[in-house]
Amino acid sequence: MKAIANLKTRYANYQALDSKDKTTYWKESLLNNAMYLIIIVAVIYTAVHNPKFLTVSSIVNIISLSAANIPIAVGIAGTIVLTGTDLSAGRVVGLTACISASLLQATTYATKIFPNLPVMPIPLVILIVLAVGAVVGLVNGFFVAHFKLHPFIVTLATQLIVYGILLMYIMLNGNNGQPLSGLDQSFKDFVTGHIVKIGSVPIPNYVWFAVVVIIFMWFVWNKTSFGKNMFAVGSNPEAANVSGVNVAKTTILVHTLAGAMYGITGFIESARIGSNQAGTGLNYECDAIAACVIGGVSFVGGTGKISGVVMGVFVLRIIFVALNFLSINMNMQYVIKGLIILFACAIDMRKYLVRK
Repeated sequence: MKAIANLKTRYANYQALDSKDKTTYWKESLLNNAMYLIIIVAVIYTAVHNPKFLTVSSIVNIISLSAANIPIAVGIAGTIVLTGTDLSAGRVVGLTACISASLLQATTYATKIFPNLPVMPIPLVILIVLAVGAVVGLVNGFFVAHFKLHPFIVTLATQLIVYGILLMYIMLNGNNGQPLSGLDQSFKDFVTGHIVKIGSVPIPNYVWFAVVVIIFMWFVWNKTSFGKNMFAVGSNPEAANVSGVNVAKTTILVHTLAGAMYGITGFIESARIGSNQAGTGLNYECDAIAACVIGGVSFVGGTGKISGVVMGVFVLRIIFVALNFLSINMNMQYVIKGLIILFACAIDMRKYLVRK
């Protein structure tokens, strides 16, 4: 009912405009929604050239790939709300993925990195990767909040530190950097198994994990004082401080929560990939940042919605899958991804300048 009322109000406001203002309104609307219009055109074009793109299996594949990336996206979105970013996210995913794999390798696997360690309980492993991710986020937030360093510099440093730790970790016990595979079946069933099918196509369990993450983050952003403080700090930290908001504490908590989300992503990726190595998680933060910008999380701070982030993840994944269906050269795909990020950021900045 509220949505219908909003539509009626917008329609009434539109009707009150003169012809010139109506033309300006449509130009602005088309520009502001250009990314979504491009997606619609891309979907239609891909479906025409390859009808398999809109089959049930393809749609489930898009949903599954999106679900795997939602935790890192909603985590990094909080840092962008604070007018920052997090370059360490992908490496944290890689580290927590390798930690998950090492603790959940089958006892019968010949090259098990910890040969005398039994398969750890899955809830305990989840807590461990959450803690590891949260600690990295805590470090990021601490240096940003108390030393007033730019998040780009801080997270660039922690990216290198985490990567170094990851490289040393996979060298333990004579593993010599070999991929961590041979995962216990209970772990694979827990993450990549299924309890629901659409027709004959199974929906992986980690899709439901992503749903839980979305609900949790929506509640945190919209129904808690922490969420309100986060947006206040992102909009104007000086005004937030005057209003009684602990800016430093809020900044640290946002980064800590983001790190925990990276840990969840690492846990999921560990089982989804099945063979984890030093390159796991590489450039994941780039896709997550792009998804956030596409979904309306602004780098100018104080703006963003969890629903927008989720939509941005799906939009970006649709593009990537469509490129594969169209047999676009992999090298060219990197060019297209870069253009998408550049275009989305340009639209975001234009919206800000128009509002200002």
